[in-house]
Amino acid sequence: MKRTNEFAVGLAVLLALALVVAGALWLSETDVNKTNVKAVARFRTVGGLGVGAPVTLRGVKVGRVEAIRLVEDEWVETEFSIDKNVELPAKPAVVVASASLFGEWGASIISYEPPPADPNLREALAESDRAGGDAWPGATLPDIGQLTAQASRIAGDVGVVTQRISQAFDSTALKNLQQSVKDLAVISTRLVGFANAQTTRIDRVSRNVATTSDAFAGVAKTFQNAVARLDTATSDNQLRDILANGRSSSQDLRQAAADLRSVMASAKANEVSLVRVIQQADSLVTKIQQGNGTLGMLATDSTLYRETTATVIQFRELLTDIQAHPKKYLKISVF
Repeated sequence: MKRTNEFAVGLAVLLALALVVAGALWLSETDVNKTNVKAVARFRTVGGLGVGAPVTLRGVKVGRVEAIRLVEDEWVETEFSIDKNVELPAKPAVVVASASLFGEWGASIISYEPPPADPNLREALAESDRAGGDAWPGATLPDIGQLTAQASRIAGDVGVVTQRISQAFDSTALKNLQQSVKDLAVISTRLVGFANAQTTRIDRVSRNVATTSDAFAGVAKTFQNAVARLDTATSDNQLRDILANGRSSSQDLRQAAADLRSVMASAKANEVSLVRVIQQADSLVTKIQQGNGTLGMLATDSTLYRETTATVIQFRELLTDIQAHPKKYLKISVF
């Protein structure tokens, strides 16, 4: 009986010990069957994140924080244990943020490609990724206390601005503002009157513009007709022939210009002789005009002209008489 009691007590102690060990393992979430994988993320700061904090993916818990340690270059490395059955992003990154208003923190796994839209978060992840190594890039969002303090500072600044605005808009400023509104109303009335007065001119300008547009349309139509006629006239390569003739004429003109330059060069070379010939010709013409010499007398005396005319008349009369009476002048004898 005594031995049976000792066996029962020992069995109870063993069971209690097994329950304690199992409870401790369960509470510490120790991976006994090696169903989790290890991962490391790099941060500048982890805020209020602690060992045992949850690790989530798209809001679902997939692991826990196993260790947090300081490393070189003022970085903080955080080691996670993640369920190996979870399909992680191609390039994962970790964002640490406050999970509730009671100081609880957690880590969320996100995809680094594409990077998040928040510029501060994107810059923090890029800085962590540039450090290199196998660690995932990580970033930390500000906690509720920091946001509250920032909101408090913003509220204080807004209060100061509101106070300054209330001081600026006193009764005098309000009266000035009312007067400005009245002046604006008067200016608006004058602008309406001016616009009404200019309506007739605007209508006339519009009609002129329409007339000008019609004229331009007519000119465009005339130009189109001219282009059509030109196209019709040059359909048989006539324009090309005209251009060829123009090029040929240009060549002839260039040749004529070259010849003229050659003549001018020759004339310049014989300039002294030409001047002398011209002077002599001028002297000869002067003498003829003055009646000197044979040519001068012939040119200035009409007697030779009258005698020559009389001789021609007599010669014609002689020819007429010979034709009328040939026997009178010609005597033909055979024997």
